[in-house]
Amino acid sequence: MLQREGYIPVWLESGLLDLYYNGFCNSVLWQLFHYVPLQLDGWQRVQEHQTLQMQWGAYQQANDRFGEVVLAVYQPGDMVWVQDYHLMLLPSILKNAVPRAKVGWFLHTPFPSSEIYRTLPVREDVLRATLRADLIGFHTYDYARHFISSCTRILGLEGTPEGVEDNGSVARVAAFPIGIDPERFAQALETEEVQMNIAKLLNRYAGRKVMLGVDRLDMIKGIPQKLLAFEKFLHEHPEWRDKVLLVQIAVPSRTDVPEYQKLRSMVHEIVGRINGAFGTLTYVPIHHLDRQLSFHELCALYAVTDVALITSLRDGMNLVSYEYVACQADNAGVLVLSEFAGAAQSLGAGSILVNPWNINDVAAAIEDALTMSEEERRERHRQNYMHVATHTAQTWADTFISELNDTHIEADLRLRHTPPELDFAEVVRGYMDSTRRLIVLGYNATLTTAVEAPRQPKRHYDQIKALTRVNPRILKCLEVRRILSCPFLSRYTVAVTSVDPFRVQSHAQEQQEPRFCFSAVADWSALC
Repeated sequence: MLQREGYIPVWLESGLLDLYYNGFCNSVLWQLFHYVPLQLDGWQRVQEHQTLQMQWGAYQQANDRFGEVVLAVYQPGDMVWVQDYHLMLLPSILKNAVPRAKVGWFLHTPFPSSEIYRTLPVREDVLRATLRADLIGFHTYDYARHFISSCTRILGLEGTPEGVEDNGSVARVAAFPIGIDPERFAQALETEEVQMNIAKLLNRYAGRKVMLGVDRLDMIKGIPQKLLAFEKFLHEHPEWRDKVLLVQIAVPSRTDVPEYQKLRSMVHEIVGRINGAFGTLTYVPIHHLDRQLSFHELCALYAVTDVALITSLRDGMNLVSYEYVACQADNAGVLVLSEFAGAAQSLGAGSILVNPWNINDVAAAIEDALTMSEEERRERHRQNYMHVATHTAQTWADTFISELNDTHIEADLRLRHTPPELDFAEVVRGYMDSTRRLIVLGYNATLTTAVEAPRQPKRHYDQIKALTRVNPRILKCLEVRRILSCPFLSRYTVAVTSVDPFRVQSHAQEQQEPRFCFSAVADWSALC
């Protein structure tokens, strides 16, 4: 059935899938990209190292499988848009097979700062594979900047306003904030089913302000921080007790993982404590649901909510904030949004931004949201709705595809202007036939021995400088007396290098011969 809709399966064995998806994708990359460092206690055992190596091997194998399936159906001119951290090696696999293919890659999570990313044991391999994509997209400019910084600091590549340059090729890096389909929510609000749900909710919550949290039950969503802030608010503002309630939807996630089981128990404990402390026979402060709501139920809940609380500790974008704004045309509710969510860069102007780790800050934001004047609420909602209505999911996709086409065209133009490979025989022949000669030489790996090996860990500049030694072949070739006695060199030959390691100038003065000025490197041994 899915194949009739245009989907093509990629078959992975259960063992491979577990090591790939639950292992390297979710236990390594996902955690690292959300600023959760690799677990220190696990690294005390050799078995953990072996497990990571097996997960990395499974990640490579799974990416190869995806590559095989894509290449089996690929046609010249096709565009390949790779999604998320699960397939960071796929751009390289596709480009190795079809160098002229149009390949884009988009990350739906945050990309961490270089100081966090550099802890990944296979950091170079992942970066270099991703850089083979023509266009690399992120939700926000900050994530794009972190990626470029990682390429610069870890790989030693040059970051430009356009992206990352590597040996003449440029991987364009840009921000493409994703959106939703607001029209879908607007149409749903007009349906009879949603209107009936709205009437029921208004009747049930009559006389009270409603605050809403819709999150996946995950460590990064900040649900405990949200509950603690609400508890502090009720403690400091007894006048609001029995007048405000919090509806928290916590969609279960990865229920077989012990860390998530502990999180669920913690949330339940906090909810029970708050309801026990501030609840009455007719009032329950927190309505907590451990399940997912249907689309129409969710739309109705969005519509009757006065304040939406989003306290993510780290979030790629968080589209719940967009959905809430799309359903608030009549109510103009207030959005309290974590500054660590990607949506903060899009909806920050119309929201109350908070640091979810600061419980006092969030509690104060709750009071501001509940007491905000209608005029200010509607102005804030107007700003947010304008962004949601214009930056839709379709706009996001269209923009990325358009940029990918443009980037590929620019890459083709650069390729056409690339100089052809040097013909050494022709160079030597022309050199011998000439009477006025200029030799311009580089430094690292020509006048000096190569310090950076392609497959070795990247060294810092100071380490490279300390290890730099004069290339013995060049030392012999650049001996002044040999140069001056060479029948192919006339008094009109000038050599230019970046350094003067052999004190050629002083030797030339002693021999009263034409002075040689050394300032840069090429392979002298090919010419002498």
